[in-house]
Amino acid sequence: MATAAPATSHPAAAHPATSHPAPRGACPFAPPPAYQQAVRDEPVTRVALWDGAPCWLVTRHQDTRDVLADPRFSADAARPGFPFLSAAARQIGAGKTSFIRMDDPEHSRLRRMLTGDFTLRKTAALRPAIQQVADRLFAAMTTGRTRADLVADFALPLPSLVICLLLGVPYEDHEFFQRCSRSLLNRDSPVEEVLAAQDALTEYLDTLTDSKRGNPDDGILSRLVERGELPTEEIGAMGRLLLIAGHETTANMTALSVLALLRHPDQLAHLRAHPEATPAAVEELLRWLSIVQTGVTRVAVEDVEVGGVLIRAGEGVICQLNTANRDEDRYPDGDTLDLTRDTRRHVAFGFGVHQCLGQPLARLELEIALDTLLRGLPDLRLAVPFEEIRFRHEMTVYGIETLPVTW
Repeated sequence: MATAAPATSHPAAAHPATSHPAPRGACPFAPPPAYQQAVRDEPVTRVALWDGAPCWLVTRHQDTRDVLADPRFSADAARPGFPFLSAAARQIGAGKTSFIRMDDPEHSRLRRMLTGDFTLRKTAALRPAIQQVADRLFAAMTTGRTRADLVADFALPLPSLVICLLLGVPYEDHEFFQRCSRSLLNRDSPVEEVLAAQDALTEYLDTLTDSKRGNPDDGILSRLVERGELPTEEIGAMGRLLLIAGHETTANMTALSVLALLRHPDQLAHLRAHPEATPAAVEELLRWLSIVQTGVTRVAVEDVEVGGVLIRAGEGVICQLNTANRDEDRYPDGDTLDLTRDTRRHVAFGFGVHQCLGQPLARLELEIALDTLLRGLPDLRLAVPFEEIRFRHEMTVYGIETLPVTW
């Protein structure tokens, strides 16, 4: 575990040999080979960021959990040394951010205002409504048709509709906020484009939040307004976080999960034969895919030893979730997709006080999506060669552009 560090140094500290993000290899589902090699050879290693700045990369499962649970590693983007993954991220980090870029006690104070909306009990009560949305989308996708783009017709609108319902955001604006989200999550987007998207989405949510003061509804934004504890801009920042995370992650997980199952017919057959195993299958898919492909960023506020390596105060750290979730010490044969595996303790949703607030909702949406698709389309298959599938290598959240399927 992370401990108070002796005064030692690391031989790779001065000259990082690997860039971040590193390119993926032959298997588009697997983490970059350079990172997988690091797990075996140098699990806490130096990498070079987009601007050449060095940063520590943590690749093993236990080390990742140690860092993310240790308050000596800060999530505050305003701290010197915080590792930004692009020039645009650095500029955005200097402005008003949501509570995921804060430390306690401020982080906990703001997060507690939302925890009641994402409890297991509250989420379970949403199952009938989410199933209705899924059934409606499924019917629209399949009626009179034998081919569709699973991303555009099902995987993306399902979580988008649900998060709009929960927040009190008009779904008719989905093209606008999805376009903004793509710019914000694309590491290759020009700085000007990202800042414009940030400003547009902020203005939209601030205006929407203000409208709730005279026209309240049952959504989260309206309830935050009614509490009377936060200014409009803080409510808007929370809304922006939930809106983006609430549709991008689940949409990409749904499409990638279907693609992974189609590429592993033995696992698909198992799930079709045992639909009651869908919750366990979702956990294994979360572990195996780990779609937050750029990892989770922190900065040390004290000297700390992690995995036998000294990380000094003011040095940035990236916890690479996709390698942690395939660490052979925790998950033997971790590169193999096995829906019967014990996946406990995976870190697909992060770990510690900042782990994903909406994970119960994401799990439920994935269960419903997979069950609806596999139950309703027993002959589901790719409509194009696998080699034609375009993966979103440039995005913070990994995914695929389109998924042409037929049945």
